[in-house]
Amino acid sequence: MFVDSHCHLNYPGLAEDQGAVLARARAAGVNMMLNIATRAGEWDAVLATAEREPDVFATVGIHPHEADQHPDVDTKRLVERARNPRVIGIGESGLDYYYDKSDRARQRDSFRAHIRAARETGLPIIVHTRDAEGDTADILGEEMGKGAYTGVIHCFTASDAFARIALDLGLFISFSGIVTFKNARDLQDVARTVPADRLLIETDAPFLAPVPHRGRTCEPAFVANTASFLADLRDVSIDALAADTSANFARLFTRATA
Repeated sequence: MFVDSHCHLNYPGLAEDQGAVLARARAAGVNMMLNIATRAGEWDAVLATAEREPDVFATVGIHPHEADQHPDVDTKRLVERARNPRVIGIGESGLDYYYDKSDRARQRDSFRAHIRAARETGLPIIVHTRDAEGDTADILGEEMGKGAYTGVIHCFTASDAFARIALDLGLFISFSGIVTFKNARDLQDVARTVPADRLLIETDAPFLAPVPHRGRTCEPAFVANTASFLADLRDVSIDALAADTSANFARLFTRATA
């Protein structure tokens, strides 16, 4: 049985036929999905799906692309919305210097607000980072020095050095379908070495469909393909990979199994 630790079930491409998407995921052996929020305007819809579907949970957060549009989303507001028992994580939040869709200083402020919310609620933060390893590592380390929190680097595409930093801070690392791409050799090298007790898998659906579905709309069922690839890469059985990543999800997202 698999857990899709990061998907966007309310995004176009999945929301229009959400029931069928969920049915295909369950048929593929996916027994839990984390539906991720990226802007305040979708929080209600993301939560509604989680409240309706017993195997779907939710987060509240603001993606770095949306930071400029949400100056009012501070730690207090995140903590208030995270009181819903179906909310099991904070985010996704972080830094994206590749697209630079929001001011970088505003992204950093928003990121810190999310980390404070994670610390205050005890819920893990889901971290997005792209072309921002240095600032992401600095903020994660500085904030950890102010008080412990938990979290995961989602859709990991960074360097081995950044992976070591994240692991040293006690964070988890999640791999998406990108790890199955032929040109992802450096990422595959990192994926071989992440400790089995810190590894998660995800789809980031509707984006980043793994081989052999590349080019199609991604959906949670495809997490099984990423799991199979990672199992071969790490020279373990698919059952072992599934068991480890599911157990890791339960250890990190403790509210899901409370």
